[in-house]
Amino acid sequence: MPLKKPITAPAAAARTAAGQQAKVAELRATSAEQRWAAARSLSGYAGALVALEEALANETDRRVRAAIFTSLASIDSQESFTVALRYLRADDAQRHGEALEALKLMPDLALENLEPLLHDADTDVRILACNLARDLASPRAARSLAQLLRSERDLNVCATAIDVLAETGDPEDLAGLDACAARFPDEPFLTFSIKTAAQRIRSRSNPADA
Repeated sequence: MPLKKPITAPAAAARTAAGQQAKVAELRATSAEQRWAAARSLSGYAGALVALEEALANETDRRVRAAIFTSLASIDSQESFTVALRYLRADDAQRHGEALEALKLMPDLALENLEPLLHDADTDVRILACNLARDLASPRAARSLAQLLRSERDLNVCATAIDVLAETGDPEDLAGLDACAARFPDEPFLTFSIKTAAQRIRSRSNPADA
């Protein structure tokens, strides 16, 4: 049997790169199934970032968009995070949800970017940021929510932040809840939510008192 010439590392890398570029081209295929397969195959490939970004801007198939968002998340860079983040501001609520799911797949970057999102000029973005904090389940994220409650003027943002703190907060966050309660004394639903959140936080810290 004739010996096969071994494939050198540079040759293997070139072959891999060529294969990836072929998949990049398939992001523009007419078949949604082909575009979906191409998007999935580019998972973690940083060299495809620009192509994935361009494909996402024009993609109308929800399943293909989900695959693109997932591949962007697998790149896990500030650049890929920024691409996904852009769609939190889209007019399409469906894309809001898709983008949020992608951001959740990059928890370290999400935590680093959470603070400015919680103070974004867009109320909807602030609400989505609160929901992102829920999935991070981090004391640092909870501190950011408690700080937000010291100054936030929108009732819906406050209600979402309070709901998340009820699940993730600890006694250090109670001052933020108190500040929010003092700012909205005539909002019965918010008052009830704050009281419930505080009770849940205290019961987690002192289970014997629950």
